[in-house]
Amino acid sequence: MKPLSLPPRLLMGPGPINCYPRVLQAMSTQLVGQYDPVMTGYMNEVMALYRQVFNTRNKQTLLVDGTSRAGIEAVLVSCIEPGDKVLVPVFGRFGHLLAEIAERAGAEVHTIETPWGTVFEPEQIEAAIREVRPKVLAIVQGDTSTTMLQPLEHLGEICRKYDVLFYSDATASIGGNPFETDAWGLDAVSVGLQKCLGGPSGSAPVTLSEKYVACVRKRHHVEAGIRDSHHQVASGSRIRSNYFDLPMIMDYWGEERLNHHTEAASMLFCARECAVNLLEEGQDQVLKRHQLAGNAMLAGVQAMSLKPFGDLKNKMTNVVGVTIPDNVDGEGIRHTLLNTFNIEIGTSFGPLKGKIWRIGTMGYNAREDAVYHTLQSLETVLRRAGFALQPGAAVDAAMDVYAGQQHV
Repeated sequence: MKPLSLPPRLLMGPGPINCYPRVLQAMSTQLVGQYDPVMTGYMNEVMALYRQVFNTRNKQTLLVDGTSRAGIEAVLVSCIEPGDKVLVPVFGRFGHLLAEIAERAGAEVHTIETPWGTVFEPEQIEAAIREVRPKVLAIVQGDTSTTMLQPLEHLGEICRKYDVLFYSDATASIGGNPFETDAWGLDAVSVGLQKCLGGPSGSAPVTLSEKYVACVRKRHHVEAGIRDSHHQVASGSRIRSNYFDLPMIMDYWGEERLNHHTEAASMLFCARECAVNLLEEGQDQVLKRHQLAGNAMLAGVQAMSLKPFGDLKNKMTNVVGVTIPDNVDGEGIRHTLLNTFNIEIGTSFGPLKGKIWRIGTMGYNAREDAVYHTLQSLETVLRRAGFALQPGAAVDAAMDVYAGQQHV
């Protein structure tokens, strides 16, 4: 077998993206035992770091081993008992995912929908909560399938008013868009590393409020073989997943260190470095960098006479949707970009499949040279395919955005 030999791709799609070099280096660190004090010390450090990333004081802030979907499933399956009502506002593909996972957990799922490319007003969500009276509101903050960012800041107050658990998946948005767990009144949040946090997929940071923890602790179960006399029998039904049982995972991350699984040490080191990288640069500075890169990419796209998709007032900073012109072979353009210029951009799903491109500026790739290289390459491929545009206008527009920012 030949050694691994991957092409030098620049990943400018909706994620995953190229990792920060220091994150890759952290993943190659040699292992220690899972109960070595050094290892458990780093676990505690990761919890403290991600409290800062999430902007929360939640004690239960930890990692679920698995992709971002593992975090979603752990949060939902741990709090949903069969027959519980769950409300999911759907404005893209990943709202449908939340609904499916909740349904598989036995929930009575209610959805409200808005056209892809738009988001919900708080009044729409409150009206649905008032009608459904759900146990959980589950909503995506940034849905990369549509590139839209759902405002969350008014939903916590609504959920408190009706005694609803407030959960959001912020995988695609955290680190590149503001996220305030405590200030916005969230009870549970799950994310992944492979977008603005600049790591690979494979670890799902979550944070859980005291209200959420009290809810799932009613279903607390300790496995036979590690159960001691002081462990009490849960009053609620047993959580249907062993691997995604958050009370058991909390026991593993807590002082008792009850064995649940063997922590994915390399991913923990990686997740730690993602958080350190974000916090050392400074959250505000990272948000500004993503906003600037996103603005420059948007300006460049528009300068090529391409039409952005969706409501730009509610666009994520870190990805832009681009309507594929009628006279352009969208997949052909993506193929040439990938195989000639080593640049990956994405298409979308469902009703937007083959109708838009999605161009990301996330994490390590939210930088000036990556924006220019992508725009110049896309312009060249489009021009050679016969699409009418003004040569050089895209990069000039992006450079003007950066120059204007530097002069502020």
